[in-house]
Amino acid sequence: MSLRRLPAGDGALLRIVNAALAEAARRSGEWLACRPGCTQCCVGVFAINQLDAVRLQQGLVGLEKTDPQRAARIRQRARESAARLAEGFPGNAKTGVLDEGPEAEERFAEFAKEEPCPVLDPETGLCDLYETRPMTCRTFGPPVRTEGGLGVCELCFHGATDEQIAACEMVADPDDLQSKLLEKVEKARGARGRTVVAFAVK
Repeated sequence: MSLRRLPAGDGALLRIVNAALAEAARRSGEWLACRPGCTQCCVGVFAINQLDAVRLQQGLVGLEKTDPQRAARIRQRARESAARLAEGFPGNAKTGVLDEGPEAEERFAEFAKEEPCPVLDPETGLCDLYETRPMTCRTFGPPVRTEGGLGVCELCFHGATDEQIAACEMVADPDDLQSKLLEKVEKARGARGRTVVAFAVK
């Protein structure tokens, strides 16, 4: 996937989401088990959008200037991961774009559940592109509302009641700024659709 510039509002989006995360973490207290080195959410492929992909690519380009060896390790892990994912990939294994529709969603839900994110450093258990991580990574842990209700990490909120969980809900992007920025990115790239981290940074 080719690198393009991030739209001007991406910095504002990240500030909004980071502030929402900080507030949700404050309300969650000890119920939120997320700590550096916990990799529960880093294993198993997950879908990212084109805005996430560009952000990751820019982060990797920046890392290549400051720590080329670490950047090279990311690219190597990503290439190896993409090769493993190619067989049975629920989409186009050349472009890395996922198929759409209910059947494709079902296939993806059962796909590569044990595959580690290539941006995860296996030695430190830390994200090598943390500052430019995808939106899913920024909102994982605190209660986030989805079609199925409030979702939380299985390691978090042990002993909390439904009411206590609801009181910690994170509303990451109340004005849906991400959708507006995503539309700009897809238009600029001439590409749309979701992908996975390995194909974004290989």
